Amino acid sequence: MSMNFQNMQVVSFESRRAKEMCALIERCGGHAISAPTMREVPLETNTEALAFAERLFADEFQVAIFLTGVGTRMLAQAIETQYPGRFPAALSSLVTVVRGPKPHAVFREMKVVPTVVVPEPNTWEDLLEALDGYQSVQGCGVAVQEYGLPNHELVAALKDRGAHVTQVPVYRWQLPEDLEPLRQAIAALNAGSVSVVLFTNATQVKHLFDVADLEGCAGQLRRAMGQVVIGSVGPIASAALHGYGMTVDYEPDAPYFGPLVRQTARCACDLLEKKVLAAQEGIDTSNWRRIDMTWASHHDSKPNRSIDDSVFIKACRREQTPYTPIWLMRQAGRYQRSYREIRRNVTMRDFCQKPDLCAEVTLMAVDRLGVDAAIIFSDLMVVAEPLGLGVEYAPGPIIDQPIRSRDDLKRLKDPNIEDLGHVFDSLDITRKALRPDIALIGFAGAPFTIASYLIEGRGSRHYMHTKQMMHGDPEAWGELMSRLTAMIVMYLNRQIESGADAVQIFDSWVGALSPGDYEQYVLPHMKRLIDGVDQSAPLIHFTTGNPALLPHISSSGGDVIGVDWRVDLRDAWELFGDEMGIMGNL
Repeated sequence: MSMNFQNMQVVSFESRRAKEMCALIERCGGHAISAPTMREVPLETNTEALAFAERLFADEFQVAIFLTGVGTRMLAQAIETQYPGRFPAALSSLVTVVRGPKPHAVFREMKVVPTVVVPEPNTWEDLLEALDGYQSVQGCGVAVQEYGLPNHELVAALKDRGAHVTQVPVYRWQLPEDLEPLRQAIAALNAGSVSVVLFTNATQVKHLFDVADLEGCAGQLRRAMGQVVIGSVGPIASAALHGYGMTVDYEPDAPYFGPLVRQTARCACDLLEKKVLAAQEGIDTSNWRRIDMTWASHHDSKPNRSIDDSVFIKACRREQTPYTPIWLMRQAGRYQRSYREIRRNVTMRDFCQKPDLCAEVTLMAVDRLGVDAAIIFSDLMVVAEPLGLGVEYAPGPIIDQPIRSRDDLKRLKDPNIEDLGHVFDSLDITRKALRPDIALIGFAGAPFTIASYLIEGRGSRHYMHTKQMMHGDPEAWGELMSRLTAMIVMYLNRQIESGADAVQIFDSWVGALSPGDYEQYVLPHMKRLIDGVDQSAPLIHFTTGNPALLPHISSSGGDVIGVDWRVDLRDAWELFGDEMGIMGNL
């Protein structure tokens, strides 16, 4: 991944802070084209603002919602001309909601503490969620400070909740007085000389196409947008782009133009290459998903690009690499807003069984992070269901009927590995859509970690039930570990057949064991597992929690050993020598 725009032509549609945004684009290696799309025009009279003030002072509102910094300031100034000093005091007596940092800053200037501050990305849905968490608006008088265009969805949702809504317009957006920069940007887009466009406001999209309509080239512009990288500052602008039939290629997690410019610069080259090749392949890039991409027939952009060029795979094989490759085990769920939005209405269990969704979020991480390898989205415990065990997530895996005795082992089914076909389909879809020189990692839990889940029934700190079976009934323990080992071998080999370029075994809980227990009760099974996995794909053996186990873990085999922050890399190299690669230490 490049670290800047690499001399690309980048169009900015920002108006109020156009110079700042263009300067940042230039600092990030782009040639900035400034095409302001709008200007803020105050309403000719303050009738609505003053009417709102009179009703506010008469205690007719219980809630007031402020959507923009400019609008909040204009409203305060208009009221101050007729009612000096009264507006801040009135706000302090009711529930006030500010959508994000800009109206919040105006409140600080007025020395008013808002009741509710809407968290990022500051959408109207986020606003409603924050307000609902504070109080019901049933029967309340609710004033909504409007901006540019009315937010019909927000108003409708408030009315659905039983609120009596009053809209308070303060200003409107209009086209800039000088349209020539915007016309020139449209001409450059239609000529194919622009690589990236950046939107910081939903109205910019409408105004762009309004002018294109005036020029008689809206259709041509839409087609041109299918071969440039489209960056959007946040969900509101993205929704506007979707409404005009365009797919957003990059949206930062923080909805500000700084992150938009800097983060888009990092991945623009890769995103542009993919989008142009997709368009050449006949894929409709104005309405596509990441999984729609196919690289199979593309050799023109980067000749002979293949998995053999993967820096990650070379490192796994201990070959020389131009740099140390990077991938992340937690590529989505803990931080990525777009992933959380997809997950919002889907349980973890259902999500794992939807190959299209699993592939999409796997590819999403690659686009956003620019990593050298992608790990397929799934869960360690999907292997429980082919064994006949129910798994729920609350949020971690929970086994409803744990296995804790020899008799309980009789409940385990002989697994049909094709019951995990959704995982193999996810890998197949992802591999076809993933750039050929970016590795795809499949994974499975190690026998000890899976056995511990099955025995404990959920996460544990002490693994008391696991150790009771291990020491109290070694034969039952051995039978369980043997059955899991055989299943995991089949599972990993089918992952490799389905497109995994490397596989990782996660023994996340094995650090709870002493070296002696590991050597007696785990090591023999790990050796059989690793010996049974197709050696055409590098195998990574990841453990955590107990550095004293590393000599035994390394003796089980594999190409790469994963270590955690407890292990110094120099010590690890001295222990493993040149026979294994090392991953981790973070």
